[in-house]
Amino acid sequence: MSNTCGNVFRFTIFGQSHASAIGVTMEGLPAGIRIDFEKLQRFLDRRAPGQKGTTPRKEADRPEFIAGLVDGVTCGAPVTAIIRNENTRSGDYDELRYIPRPGHADYTAWVKFGEARDHAGGGQFSGRLTAPLCIAGGICLQQLEGLGISVSARLVSVGEETDPDKFLNCVEAARAEGDSVGGVIECTVTGCPAGLGGPMFDGMENRIARAIFGIPGVKGIEFGSGFAGAHRRGSENNDPYCIENGAVRTRTNNAGGILGGLSSGMPIVFRAALKPTPSIAKPQDSVDLRTMTETTLSVRGRHDPCIALRAVPCVEAAAAAAIYDAILEEQ
Repeated sequence: MSNTCGNVFRFTIFGQSHASAIGVTMEGLPAGIRIDFEKLQRFLDRRAPGQKGTTPRKEADRPEFIAGLVDGVTCGAPVTAIIRNENTRSGDYDELRYIPRPGHADYTAWVKFGEARDHAGGGQFSGRLTAPLCIAGGICLQQLEGLGISVSARLVSVGEETDPDKFLNCVEAARAEGDSVGGVIECTVTGCPAGLGGPMFDGMENRIARAIFGIPGVKGIEFGSGFAGAHRRGSENNDPYCIENGAVRTRTNNAGGILGGLSSGMPIVFRAALKPTPSIAKPQDSVDLRTMTETTLSVRGRHDPCIALRAVPCVEAAAAAAIYDAILEEQ
């Protein structure tokens, strides 16, 4: 098994939610890259817990680079960074060792690893592991910016609510009822040159989707018109070509900037659906794996009532890593 993603820029995420640290090792970064640590920290702060509408667990999420840099510059060796876990309460999960939480990986991890699995905080399946994802993606964002490529995501819905001014109200209403809500995040990549990617299994949709599905809680992704395009005719969904400022463009972008797995030069646009947080205070039906009897469970602990709120920079990070990897592969 591997927590590794990428072809040329390969990053491997390691650690567990309540381990002493989590981290990432990055291979394939060209030598001579100077990392802007302040900009990287600002990016990580967007994902950090303790913000309004999120879990009260507070972590500084300050990365420590322990290999691969000399005076803040890549030297050609693999770059490794860790984030120390400082505010864990593993006791909150004692009863969950044998009673799986509905909607979580507790049962499937039990089947795969047995009692040896780390159940505290979700272990290696926790959304906490998106912090090192954001280290890798944050570095890629800096490199893409230097190439004139921008990656920007935004929350477009929370539950059934599409008015951003009401998102927090929707989240807090669910929290007050001991429940949670999901959300949809839209990401746009501009400035990406045409021709990146490959046919079939090496297409840009594949690369991006693989990275995006590394974010716990993501259950769906669509590019361009996505599922809505299945309800249209070709004359409605095709993007007519035109010339703008001497370059080939399309008048619409139902393809989401990707055709045949290759970037078209138009903005790459996709949306990711995140499920409601499975850890909720409401009683839920479960089973006791020791006695093989049915039981009920009310999850204690500190959890986000809407994981989509903090997943926006994670989506940017995953997309940036996939785009940067494709660019390095072309060089």
